[in-house]
Amino acid sequence: MLDLGASFLASVSRDPSALAVVDGDTRLTYAEWYRKISALVAGLDRLGLKKGDHVLTLMMNRWENASLHWACQFAGLIVTPLNWRAKGDEVEYAINDAGARAIFYEEMTREAVGEAPAAAGLPAVSAEELVSMMQGDAPDAPDAVPRADADDWSLMLYTSGTTSRPKGVPRRHRAERAGAVAHVAQNLYRHGERTLGVMPLYHTMGVRSLIASSLTGGAFICLPRFNAARAIELIEAEKITNLYLVPTLYHDVIHDPSFAPERVKSVTKLGFAGASMTDGLLKRLDEAFRPELFVNHYGSSEIYTFTIEQNAVAKPGSAGRAGINQMIRVVKLGAKAPDEHAATDEEGEIIAYLKGDESFEGYWNRPDSDAKALRQGWYFTGDTGFYDADGDLFVTGRVDDMIITGGENVSPVEVESCLSLHEQVAEVAVVGLPDERWGKVVTAFVKRKGNVSAEELDAHCRTSGLANFRRPRRIVFVDEIPKSPVGKILRRMLVAGEYSTERPLEADQTAQ
Repeated sequence: MLDLGASFLASVSRDPSALAVVDGDTRLTYAEWYRKISALVAGLDRLGLKKGDHVLTLMMNRWENASLHWACQFAGLIVTPLNWRAKGDEVEYAINDAGARAIFYEEMTREAVGEAPAAAGLPAVSAEELVSMMQGDAPDAPDAVPRADADDWSLMLYTSGTTSRPKGVPRRHRAERAGAVAHVAQNLYRHGERTLGVMPLYHTMGVRSLIASSLTGGAFICLPRFNAARAIELIEAEKITNLYLVPTLYHDVIHDPSFAPERVKSVTKLGFAGASMTDGLLKRLDEAFRPELFVNHYGSSEIYTFTIEQNAVAKPGSAGRAGINQMIRVVKLGAKAPDEHAATDEEGEIIAYLKGDESFEGYWNRPDSDAKALRQGWYFTGDTGFYDADGDLFVTGRVDDMIITGGENVSPVEVESCLSLHEQVAEVAVVGLPDERWGKVVTAFVKRKGNVSAEELDAHCRTSGLANFRRPRRIVFVDEIPKSPVGKILRRMLVAGEYSTERPLEADQTAQ
């Protein structure tokens, strides 16, 4: 299999004059971008970086960051990106954990880098200095040639670390390329696709969008920091053809005052991942975009693709079937081995085959986590779900998010999908809160679009077919639902009482 540097060279050879990357006034063809990437490789050499070194990046989705990612693939360096919102202690942890040999940052992240003592002895390069490397040295730099092969490390993402320190997920060139090839195939990308590059390059979705774009001779249109109105402007101006976003960003786009179907008519393919999409949002997006293809992609940083549903609207909630590089099983909750299969319609833990081409091989310096998650050649995801009678997978949440109320298991996702179909519900998050009688009581935190009462939402649940034991017994109206930077609902904040709105719309109401 090709390494990623060779993959980029193939695109330069095939489409030298095609538009490759756009960021504001910067517009580069593949040939032009390759010259700048080559200059950047020479600049990395001058920093004394060697093949196999980790480089820490703290930048938004700007063209300089995308260029650095590709330069590292040529140079055989391991890109180790952090959320650009990271604090000094998080930077310190990552430097020490990865053994980083250089840091790349921008003005917004300068302070965090300065607060990390371990950064003091490392080369630290700003985005402006990256531009200088690419502009001043581009004419004289030799053409970059790949120094890595398919079995070398390419990237190390960090998991979110909601209950412990983040875990490094190292991935080889071959796994990264396999994930991108699968992304192209499973989303039916054509030659010359135009992709909105807004999912962050510290997240598996953002990296996959970047690599898949080059494989198809497409254009990666940078949106450094998500803004719904700006996203709509770029879709219209740059004739974006595909969107690959988390549900939260889709929600913000179609609810922005500037949104209009005619402004996004160039988009023919929608894809989402990172979190479940409620039935209500799914329906609204289909009506607004009328896409040719609407893909629900279920995966993780560890194994890019678990399953794919290419007609998400036809079977709301379905995550489909295993991707082209994967095999999936659902085992009984608490199973210790991969052969403890759950029955049809029985909720269990989702596990994935580790021999798939997109798979990681274990966490970075975390044998404890490997022992917990990797068993007999399978990755135990920690996600819950079930297979229906048709053989389609439904993802219901996380093992740790399962609500046990009065001895019954309740999936938050099912309740959220029910409430999302009410026309006055903008967003909803469901958790289990402690209750003396029931153990946990199903509680819905609701962001409203209009004037609706808890009693009206309870009546909606009663008439929707939602089982009585799954019906929320408490409804809390809030201004916002707490989410991670990539749009995942932070249920732990709701459960722990760490989250409250500055201006509650009304007092908590209990639906009897």
